[in-house]
Amino acid sequence: MKTRGQMEAEIGEALIRFEKEYLGRGPLETKTCIIDDMVVVRLKGVMTQAEHQLAKSSEGSKGRELIKLMRVERVERGRPLLEASLEAVTGRKVVSLHTDISTVTGERVFVFVLDGPPEFTPSHGPRTG
Repeated sequence: MKTRGQMEAEIGEALIRFEKEYLGRGPLETKTCIIDDMVVVRLKGVMTQAEHQLAKSSEGSKGRELIKLMRVERVERGRPLLEASLEAVTGRKVVSLHTDISTVTGERVFVFVLDGPPEFTPSHGPRTG
């Protein structure tokens, strides 16, 4: 059995692989938190240069919408892979998946709801004395 930190690290690595394989670029930074039956993953720096240019264009609102639509479509196509990765790490089924990207900050958030809290071994705090 894994610790919470090990599970969070493995989930973060799975999301990095997904972003690289499905969107051609991995995040600059990743943070993963398991909270009861939810897994929250925050990815920083995920937008490509082309997406940044599209978001800044004179048709900015339309460009931002296109970026979001394209990324939603890519997640839907890769959803079985994402769910299998989460299930392999946590031992729980994914009940629902929610995601959004900020075209202003270039951050993306994933929230996975599981069929129950994952079990992990307690991590031992720093030794004293």
